[in-house]
Amino acid sequence: MSSEPGAEHSPGRSAPARRTLLVFCDSLSYYGPAGGLPADDPRIWPNIVASQLDWDVEVIGRIGWTSRDVWWAAIGDPRAWAALPRAGAVVFATSGMDSLPSPLPTALRELIRYVRPPLLRRWVRDGYGWVQPRLSPIARPALPPKLTADYLEQTRAAIDFNRPGIPFVACVPSVHVAQAYGRSHRWRDGTAAAIEEWAHRHAVPLVDLKAAVGDEITSGRGNPDGIHWNFEAHRNVAALVVAALADAGVPVASAG
Repeated sequence: MSSEPGAEHSPGRSAPARRTLLVFCDSLSYYGPAGGLPADDPRIWPNIVASQLDWDVEVIGRIGWTSRDVWWAAIGDPRAWAALPRAGAVVFATSGMDSLPSPLPTALRELIRYVRPPLLRRWVRDGYGWVQPRLSPIARPALPPKLTADYLEQTRAAIDFNRPGIPFVACVPSVHVAQAYGRSHRWRDGTAAAIEEWAHRHAVPLVDLKAAVGDEITSGRGNPDGIHWNFEAHRNVAALVVAALADAGVPVASAG
């Protein structure tokens, strides 16, 4: 991060007294039971946590993001650079997409949006939508577990270089029953194990998203897509994030 021109702030610039919770995430963090929501919606977990801490929050994420995208955002997104000086803690709320099956390599899958003309793009997208659930049970994960841990560490180290000692919290993957992925999640355990090993080495508290949302997802009370959450799940995640932040040294005694 320090090598990027926007990552350096003018000497003498005083940090605001009010802290910010810096959240890198995928769509699980800002989708509700009926679809995507604005980043300031008070019902999603980042805002629940920030409200309990009496902090601001910066949500940096997009649908389909893996831990590799978090690395790119940390070094390339000026919102991250702007939020870092006043950040009180950083949460890595990805790894769900890392562990999902991907019949095509991620780079190829993401190129579908650039196919032209639009009629051909729709044909390719619909074709992939037909193939994905059928091949997901035998497909490799979107990001191999070792790379998930490697990208998390690169991002942690870069942020810590700029803000030594800043508290971190990370997450192990959620669960899903999505027909779009053939209800397959056989790579979850490997991804979770890689993250747990990395977190243990660097004393990063973890949030087990499966424990927080599993009952809501498997009962069918989440989003009908079988992967995103309802607001009860968001509240459950918020409670675990607050507890993990406390483990990381963030004062949360006033949290309700």
